[in-house]
Amino acid sequence: MKRGQRPLALSRVPRSDGRVDWYRGDLHHADALKLPPFATLFCTTDAVLLAEALPHLIHPALKRLVAFSSTSVITKQDTEVAAERTMIRRLAAGEQQIVDLCAQHRIGWTILRPTLIYAEGRDTNITPLSRLIRRFRFMPLVGGGPGLRQPVHAEDLAIAAIAAAESEAATGKFYSLPGPDTVTYREMIGRVFDGLSLPRRFVSMPPWLWRAGFVTVRPLFPGANVAMGIRMMKDMTFDAAPAIEDLGWSPRSFRPTFKSPD
Repeated sequence: MKRGQRPLALSRVPRSDGRVDWYRGDLHHADALKLPPFATLFCTTDAVLLAEALPHLIHPALKRLVAFSSTSVITKQDTEVAAERTMIRRLAAGEQQIVDLCAQHRIGWTILRPTLIYAEGRDTNITPLSRLIRRFRFMPLVGGGPGLRQPVHAEDLAIAAIAAAESEAATGKFYSLPGPDTVTYREMIGRVFDGLSLPRRFVSMPPWLWRAGFVTVRPLFPGANVAMGIRMMKDMTFDAAPAIEDLGWSPRSFRPTFKSPD
């Protein structure tokens, strides 16, 4: 951040940091928040929740907003899972509501759409897969996992958000934020094996077998659905050029490392 600026942060649990003024609160109850005026709003929660809370966060001092959404709003439009289709419609509507509210109040906005986010030990994408691999020492791949992916680290997204807030060119735009490595799902999982210092072991299965056996293996994949396996065969890639030009986007290569369990 620029010199002379002191960030304030909102959290649902008490936190302490001498460099940041922490406030305790919940965007689900945004009408109860008591925050001092701020000029720039960064929001890392999903766009649906931000859209609902934003009317309670807008004030005359607010001039800039940087929000996170997801490339899933594009890649999952044709999902076979009804719950996912509903989620994607809500996400797209949330994005539009944020844009409309910012336009009404003359707030410069930028919406960032990351690809598959990881942060070793903390994310809900790569880390759960690493735990499965550590436990079973192999990974099932539907159709061999040929679909392309571009994993992106959470810390690089934070850097991009700050760059977006400081860029006039980024005002009023959506940006896809892919990682720099375009790899197959198989290679992506292979690098997770590497980060665990384990030999790569895959079990390839045809889509029909995955569908037939999903009920049996579902307990091993909490929160998963049958479409997640089918997407291993689908390319999910995006162009980073606009973000490179306007934000100086330069994320790290996908080479995750995982600590040994205690």
